[in-house]
Amino acid sequence: MEKGKENKKENTSGRKSGGRRSSSFARVKPEFDQKILNIRRVTRVVAGGRRFSFSVALVAGDKKGAVGLGLGKAGDTALAINKALRNAKKNMIRLNLTKTMSIPHELSAKFSSSNIILRPNKGRGLVAGSVIRDIVKLSGMKDITGKILSNSKNKLNNAKAVMSALSQISVKYAKIVPETIVIANKEVAIPEVEIEK
Repeated sequence: MEKGKENKKENTSGRKSGGRRSSSFARVKPEFDQKILNIRRVTRVVAGGRRFSFSVALVAGDKKGAVGLGLGKAGDTALAINKALRNAKKNMIRLNLTKTMSIPHELSAKFSSSNIILRPNKGRGLVAGSVIRDIVKLSGMKDITGKILSNSKNKLNNAKAVMSALSQISVKYAKIVPETIVIANKEVAIPEVEIEK
C-alpha cells in the first residue's frame, strides 16, 4: 500500500500547473501597441428587423515616433478590431520629434467641431487627457501638454484633429529593413534602406 501511495505522489509532482502542458513557443511581441478609442454598435433597420454591426476606432503606435489611427466596421467586434488595426497600419505616420522625444513647436488643428492644441513643455511630462493622451503615449512622445479646446465629446473627431495636428511635423511611415547580400559565401550587411509600404 505504501509503495502505491509513493508512486502516485511522484507522478503528480512531475506534472506542471495542474496537468496543463506548457507551450514551447514564446509569444511573439506585436510590432505595434494598440489602444481602442471607442466601439459603437450601429443598427440598420431593414425589412424583417434590424441588422447590427460594430464600428471600432483604434490607435496603433510603436512608441518610437510612429503612430496611426484606424477605423474598422464589421458584424463581429473581433473582425472590426482586426480591420481597424490594418487601417491604422496603412495610415501610419512617422513624427519628426526632438532629441528629448517632444514636439519642436506648438501645434493646433481643427477637425469638424473638434479643436485641439499641443504644446511642448520641458520637464513637465505628459499633461493631457482623453484621446490626446492615448495617441501621444503610443507615439512615444514626452513632455507635452495637450488640450481639447472645443466642447466636443466625439472621440473619433478629437482623434482625427490630433492626427491632423501631428501631420504638420510628420512624414509617411516607412519600415526600416536591413538588407544583406552574400559575397563568396560571406554575408555582408549593407546600410539600412527605407522601403515604402
